[in-house]
Amino acid sequence: MRCLLAVATLSMFTAMPAFAGRIAIEVVDPAGKPIPDAVVTLAPNAGTPARSPAAETRYVDQKDETFIPYVTAMRTGDSVVFRNSDITRHHVYSFSALEKFEYMLAPGESSTPLVMKNPGNAAVGCNIHDHMLTYLYVTKDQEIAVTDAKGRASIDGVAAGPYTAHAWHPQLRPGITLPIQGVTVAEGSPTTLRFVLALLPNPRGPMDREHIGY
Repeated sequence: MRCLLAVATLSMFTAMPAFAGRIAIEVVDPAGKPIPDAVVTLAPNAGTPARSPAAETRYVDQKDETFIPYVTAMRTGDSVVFRNSDITRHHVYSFSALEKFEYMLAPGESSTPLVMKNPGNAAVGCNIHDHMLTYLYVTKDQEIAVTDAKGRASIDGVAAGPYTAHAWHPQLRPGITLPIQGVTVAEGSPTTLRFVLALLPNPRGPMDREHIGY
C-alpha cells in the first residue's frame, strides 16, 4: 500500500510543470485606459519546459445580433462552434486566408466543429447583418489569455523560466509588427506583464451591446 501511494504521489507531481508560476496580465491604451479582448500569448524560450494541453472546443454565440465573444483565442488543433441564440437566421462566414467557411444557421442551430489547423487570425461576419463582427485568433503558443473588461487576464501553472510574450488585438493597425516582450516567470510569486497598445476605432456598429462605451 505504501509503495502504491508513493507511486501515485510521484505521478501527480511529475504530471505538473516543475516550479509552476502565475502571470498577471494588463493591457491598456496610451492614455492608460483598459483594453478588453486583447490576446496575450507566451512562447517558452530555449530550456523552458512547455505544456501540451489537450485540444479544446470554443463556442461563439450569436445573441441580440451580436457575436459573443468579440475575440476568441485558440491553439492550433482547437475547434470552434458557432451557435445561433437569436430568433432570426444568421449567415456566418469568413473569407480570410486562415480559413474560408460559411454556415447558414436558423434560430437554435449550431455549426459543426471547425478545426483550426494553422496559426493566424480571421474576421468573421454575418452576411445578413453587416454590423455583426467577431475575430478568431489561432496560435501555436500553448499559453494564451484574453483580457476582460478591465484589460486584465492571468495564466496559472506556467513553468518557471524565460518566455517571449506577444500581444494582439483586432483593432491594431494593419501591417504593424506585433508587440513583443521578454518575461521571466518565477516560482511562488506572480509575474506581471503589461502591454500598451494603440488601437484603431472600434469597427462594430451600434447594435453591438456587449462593449457599449468602449
